[in-house]
Amino acid sequence: MQQFDRKLILEDGSEWPGYGFGGRRTKVCELVFNTSMAGYQEIISDPSYADQIIVMTYPLIGNYGITDEDFESKLLALGGMVVRDYNDMPSNFRYTKTLSETLQESDVPGIAGVDTRALTKRIRSEGTQKAVITDIATPKEEALAMLREASLNPHVVSSVSCKKRWYSRTSNHRFNVVAIDCGMKSGIVKGLNQHGCNVTTVPFSTRAEDIIFMKPDGVFLSNGPGNPEDVPEVIELVRQLRGKYPIFGICLGHQIISLAYGAHTYKLKFGHRGGNHPVHNLLTDKIEITSQNHGYAVDRDSLEGTGLELTHINLLDGTVEGVRCVRDRVCSVQYHPESCPGPQDSRYLFDQFISMMEEAAHHA
Repeated sequence: MQQFDRKLILEDGSEWPGYGFGGRRTKVCELVFNTSMAGYQEIISDPSYADQIIVMTYPLIGNYGITDEDFESKLLALGGMVVRDYNDMPSNFRYTKTLSETLQESDVPGIAGVDTRALTKRIRSEGTQKAVITDIATPKEEALAMLREASLNPHVVSSVSCKKRWYSRTSNHRFNVVAIDCGMKSGIVKGLNQHGCNVTTVPFSTRAEDIIFMKPDGVFLSNGPGNPEDVPEVIELVRQLRGKYPIFGICLGHQIISLAYGAHTYKLKFGHRGGNHPVHNLLTDKIEITSQNHGYAVDRDSLEGTGLELTHINLLDGTVEGVRCVRDRVCSVQYHPESCPGPQDSRYLFDQFISMMEEAAHHA
């Protein structure tokens, strides 16, 4: 019988032994869970998971391998992965590597054989906390000392944002969009390209005057990791650009837009991560099944008097899922319209952004 060689230790002192795969390093990260049934490749390559250990609630992971074309980012920013059953013999004609080989290349540790159902329940009841994947022989006291001493990186957006501007063009484009990269997924750029937009992606620290010089038709604020209050430069950027250009934000971008208008944000107990969150669109009275990945939310009561209108609500916990300012042609949602992986219910949001740019061009 195979012997346990790795273990997960939580801040609350609980130990979860298992079998290692991927990298072998020891690193303290925030422990979160994801409820998606598929799409582990897109999840591990999503920069929004920077410095987080991901617990996958779906039990079988690795069974279709890794495909070169499906990465959301070239950078694997996650801190680790916890699964119930890991499959190292993929059945998929497209696969080029195994999940373990891919994690090993970036020295990201994985652990299998863990009771992920019990672990998820613990996170759900106690909230997210720091954890570490380490060798089975590591003394518990030593691991707990690491957890006590470690602090989570408040500058995580700077570690995943691009370092210089880059371009993604499409034939017969209609609009030019500047995308503020706070940890953006490639699926978002592809979605904008498919809707006739040339995209110029710029670092999160780009100044307003540099964006104005580019003369965009619209500005996009991307998803990303961490606390939105840790990127005050992007909040100020929105304040300077609102009313000048149509602005569309998702996930972290949604929270940043809300903060720029004077609303407040707060940390959720265990966040929303997965492709199965029901959202009520108050404008159409329809229910959308959405893909989400965030640990912070906008305070609903704080929207009053900001000029922002509530447009979407999460049906599981009543949290804010979307806002807009018709006057400034600004809108944002907490979830991912490109949904890689996930449902396609929210693709219309790209069309909504296009309509805002058309309207702005008509009144120019």
